[in-house]
Amino acid sequence: MDTEEMKKIAIIGAGNLGQAIAKGLLKSGKFLPEDITLTRRTLSEITSFEESGFRVTDNNSSAVQESELIIISVGPQNAEQVLNSFKDVINSDKHIIISTMTGVSIDAIHNTVGQQIPIVRIMPNTAVAICESMTCLAALDSDYESLEIVKKVFDQLGKTLMVKESLMAPATALCGSGLAFFLRSIRAASQGGTEIGFHADEAILLAAQTARGAASLTIDSELHPESEIDKVTTPKGITISGLNEMEHQGFSSAMIRAIVRSADKIDEIINES
Repeated sequence: MDTEEMKKIAIIGAGNLGQAIAKGLLKSGKFLPEDITLTRRTLSEITSFEESGFRVTDNNSSAVQESELIIISVGPQNAEQVLNSFKDVINSDKHIIISTMTGVSIDAIHNTVGQQIPIVRIMPNTAVAICESMTCLAALDSDYESLEIVKKVFDQLGKTLMVKESLMAPATALCGSGLAFFLRSIRAASQGGTEIGFHADEAILLAAQTARGAASLTIDSELHPESEIDKVTTPKGITISGLNEMEHQGFSSAMIRAIVRSADKIDEIINES
């Protein structure tokens, strides 16, 4: 099967991330809303999607039966309950399970479902809604074909990177939680902008677009960020003064520690389960 044949998608547990994926799929132009089914226990929370042409239901089993790609987007504490809700209708010749569940291994999903269905773990972030996600993907070697299919889908929703399953928790910290860290840095920059004279809305625009430019330069040039930093720093200049002040205040250390702490928290959650 290829992506042209796999147009029917079920998003099981359409919370914030599940809804963002649905929006991204639609925005990509590759999927029609009527080919995407969203499930949630409280249907009133996804009424807007039904109004936009998506299919919505509180019945996971029926959503799976009518789909080929099954995106499970629930918290790890609900993994077993959700998998049990549709495992009787899973068909290994038809379905690919795509899991965003933090800390839930491929083996654990196999054990609950009770059959060797293709499983791909993914970790996008909520920028998937605007097709700007960084999505990491992992699967068993035996499921490489399915991994390729899922990668083609998420290539439409931003950048993708195939990783070992052991790196999915670190990917969650860097790409999932990391989105919040970069947003916080934009907020901090905008607050600095307000302090030096800009109105709040102007400062946010200036900070956000500058951050976008920095990210685009890094991706497009494929160079280390320091290469671009060197281009805007001059001896005794204003930029190097600001950069040094950031380091004196522990900016880099704080970002590193935030990412490491988030990864450690994932390990704690896994060990508690």
